[in-house]
Amino acid sequence: MRVTKLITFIIQFATIGLAAAFLILYFQSEKGKNETEQTTKPGTEIVELIESTRTVPDAPLASYAPSVKLASPAVVNIQTTKIITEKQHPLMNDPMFRQFFGDSIGEPRKRMESSLGSGVIVSPQGYILTNHHVIKAADEIMIALKDGRTAKATVIGTDPDTDLAVLHIKLKNLPAITLSKSNKIEVGDVVLAIGNPFGVGQTVTSGIVSATGRNMLGISTFENFIQTDAAINPGNSGGALINAYGELIGINTAIFSKSGGSQGIGFAIPLSLAKNVLTQIIEFGHVKRGWLGVAIQNMNAELANSFGMKQVFGVIINGVAEKGPADKAGLKPGDVITHINDTKVENTHHLLNLVSQVLPGNKIAVDGVNQDGKFSVKATVIQRPKQE
Repeated sequence: MRVTKLITFIIQFATIGLAAAFLILYFQSEKGKNETEQTTKPGTEIVELIESTRTVPDAPLASYAPSVKLASPAVVNIQTTKIITEKQHPLMNDPMFRQFFGDSIGEPRKRMESSLGSGVIVSPQGYILTNHHVIKAADEIMIALKDGRTAKATVIGTDPDTDLAVLHIKLKNLPAITLSKSNKIEVGDVVLAIGNPFGVGQTVTSGIVSATGRNMLGISTFENFIQTDAAINPGNSGGALINAYGELIGINTAIFSKSGGSQGIGFAIPLSLAKNVLTQIIEFGHVKRGWLGVAIQNMNAELANSFGMKQVFGVIINGVAEKGPADKAGLKPGDVITHINDTKVENTHHLLNLVSQVLPGNKIAVDGVNQDGKFSVKATVIQRPKQE
């Protein structure tokens, strides 16, 4: 009898202990969630990104519906509103004209202007990647999810040099897209573009990767685009470019078009570049990039020959920013930069990338030639100024 009572007491005690432990863990978890949802300042939290766990290619797919179902909930519609102040007509400054028509007619008029775009939720904590040009100068940004929920977004930071921006919304149970684990994108890979073209609602188009590493298009300062023939139209900007397995590989950015509609030439920012910008903006509030302070142009055969160069490579300096890193290092217009840190400079795009990858405050070795012969100097790069 006593043994039975003892066993009953032990079971009851263990049950109470387990219940208490469960409640403690539950409330701690809820507290952690609330703290995460309330944090939007750069550098105050570790952002959770969901990367693919797929290790080997799957068999060819008969339908991309499962991939779309996986990725589409994380693609959002973005509606921006800005207040435009219209300039008054010069006649309004004429006292005689104002005497007849009154002072009120000369007051600047304000109107609301709205535009639509797309974005991608990349973290359950509410961080959204989109294009800088989608939210540029917006006074209000509203996010609409596929499940019908809406939220007002705050801008964490923007990077005009890559045309990327990071937004944040405060909603629970947010669907985050899965990031592709591989940076290997090949011409011929199947891709799908998801966005909100022309404001008609979420739309999916398919195609292949037409080219990689596209640059010098004049779209942004740092270009390394994925080119695709998946239809991308106005309103798709900031949307997701995914692979056949529903994993994010790029952010749709621009189209080449003479008609304003898709002509099979679209460009997306690769995930590797977008992810780097995302993490830096969240951590620092901006992207850290080195800057040399030179205006440059590509070399040609005639210029190379004049400097006694047997091959055409490097860049020639057209101008030097006063008191900038290049100026302090003694570089002058007319100098040809052939190497940065012993790396051969191919063209202007290559030099921009080489310098931007160096953190501000660090020194780089600059080698080149001028009318006096070869030269080698050290320059301390600084933070790249904001570009508008």
